[in-house]
Amino acid sequence: MSVNIQPLSDYLVAQSEVSETKTASGLFLTENAQEKPKVAKVLAIGKSVKQVKVNDRIIYKSYSTTDVKLGSDEYILVKEEDVLATVK
Repeated sequence: MSVNIQPLSDYLVAQSEVSETKTASGLFLTENAQEKPKVAKVLAIGKSVKQVKVNDRIIYKSYSTTDVKLGSDEYILVKEEDVLATVK
């Protein structure tokens, strides 16, 4: 997937994974009750990013992102220092 955002310095552009809309027991969750996902797929990285690569899945700090909407697509901008782990 190509993204039209080129992050600067130690920022990366990612797309959050979709949150679950129902519980394991089958109950549907309202939008307010759904937990915001903290796992995202990296789409682009800045020149100073050292440990994260494009297409990595990352776990990031909840309140450390900048949300961006371009057209119908939603992205997040995250500093590399706010990435807690990669998911294999």
